[in-house]
Amino acid sequence: MSSVLQVTAVSGGFGKPSRTLTLVEAIVEEIGRVLPVKTTTLELGQLAPHLGSALQTGRPPAELTAALNKIETADLLVVASPVYRASYSGLFKHLFDLVDQDALIDVPVLLAAAGGSHRHALVVDHPLRALFAFFQAMTLPVGIYAVDDDFTNYRVSAASLAQRIELAVTRALPVLTHREARAGEPLVAVAA
Repeated sequence: MSSVLQVTAVSGGFGKPSRTLTLVEAIVEEIGRVLPVKTTTLELGQLAPHLGSALQTGRPPAELTAALNKIETADLLVVASPVYRASYSGLFKHLFDLVDQDALIDVPVLLAAAGGSHRHALVVDHPLRALFAFFQAMTLPVGIYAVDDDFTNYRVSAASLAQRIELAVTRALPVLTHREARAGEPLVAVAA
């Protein structure tokens, strides 16, 4: 019997439409193309009104409790942030400040970011990877960085971005299938 991978996707964008949300959706779609998944997508823009009143860990407003539970119980996190001044936004960090510090130990995390230019590409390997290293999460080997030119009308239009997404998912497969096999319910790849 094969299991279904519980994926929680976090889009750090505030607007709609959002290139960051488009990037998250494209990644999750690619994962779903090769593995059975059940996905919950959390949008920071929708959570933002509740984050300001969440000043302490352990006492988030009721509106955030379900979102934090989805993050803390995911089999895989897909996390993407727009780049603000060479990093993720303060609200993005605040959301993860509310996550239990032990909840993400060994949880695979696929990192992604979207920015206006290539000069911010290291955001994936510096602030994002460092944040999830604190949680002792298992950041997957290939992160994805996208620029505005990779999108047309808020859809992935650059073949190079589609190839990077495919590569990131392909490189994640051994980690994801091995993790689930250890849990006793192996994932079975979806036939192409």
